[in-house]
Amino acid sequence: MSKKKIILAVSLLLVAAAAVPAREVIEEIIAVVNDDIITLSDFKKEYEERLMAARAQYRGEDLERAIEYTKAHILDEMITDLLLIQMARKMNINVTDQLKMVVENIKRANDIENDEMLKRALAQQGYNYDEWIATMEKQILREAVLRNQIGQKVVIDDAEIVDYYKKHQDEFVVPEEYELRAVYLAIEGREAAALEARKAEIEAKIKGGAPFAEVAEADSDEPLKAAKGSLGTFKEGELDRTLLAAVKPLNKGGMTPWVQSKNGWYLILVEEKKDSRLRTFDESRGAITEKIGTQKQNAEVDKFLAEIKSKNYIKILKPDPFADLN
Repeated sequence: MSKKKIILAVSLLLVAAAAVPAREVIEEIIAVVNDDIITLSDFKKEYEERLMAARAQYRGEDLERAIEYTKAHILDEMITDLLLIQMARKMNINVTDQLKMVVENIKRANDIENDEMLKRALAQQGYNYDEWIATMEKQILREAVLRNQIGQKVVIDDAEIVDYYKKHQDEFVVPEEYELRAVYLAIEGREAAALEARKAEIEAKIKGGAPFAEVAEADSDEPLKAAKGSLGTFKEGELDRTLLAAVKPLNKGGMTPWVQSKNGWYLILVEEKKDSRLRTFDESRGAITEKIGTQKQNAEVDKFLAEIKSKNYIKILKPDPFADLN
């Protein structure tokens, strides 16, 4: 559609709006991007889809922040997306094969055998299959344009990687790691005197030479009884603070006194302990390269998007579309 045709379409829309009561306005254009338009219904649909995705991913304050971010950026992002799709058309990019591969990967990852099952799964989540496919195709097209325009501009040399490693060594510290086994006694349903007697009995068994794992299996309450007392392996930041304070001073083979948690008491054996250490440069190279590459790529993308916005016709007719959303 040419710009003249867009102007004519807007004029016809205004005439139609004038011919009917105000409450029966058929459609409203909120932005013009070259030969394409973004309507209020387009905006509403996009916002509802993003809102659904945010609600599926976040809760509480995180959800509130995600919604506020969406409200602040959605129109600009819709304009950007439309510009990239227009570029994809001009470049005659065909992503049919990539789209098929992405859909097949999604089906395989979710144990979905065919398209009919996929349609039903999407419908259960409130998505229309054809619209979902169209959205996926547009996303792949946009990514293809960015790869084409940005890919060759991101260059990382070894000096940058070495410099980053030297200046950010705190990012490459591996925290202490503990493999723990425990005897667990629940508090609920036990009187204090009976609980103390039970703890003393268990301690006596261990002091008498009974293997800790056997005692943990025989005398623990669920859920540790079934696991033979195995708590698993934890890095320092993953372990409950109360338990961490008890095991941190110990070496491999050390045993804590009884430690009280919210729901019960633990007698903990440190089966393995790995000290904190700094990852070597070779171990860290991949992560550093990825991080620097992401930073550079994001900068190039921002630069590229600002450039195409400045070179294309963009007219925002309604800066705050939310004012007209129900």
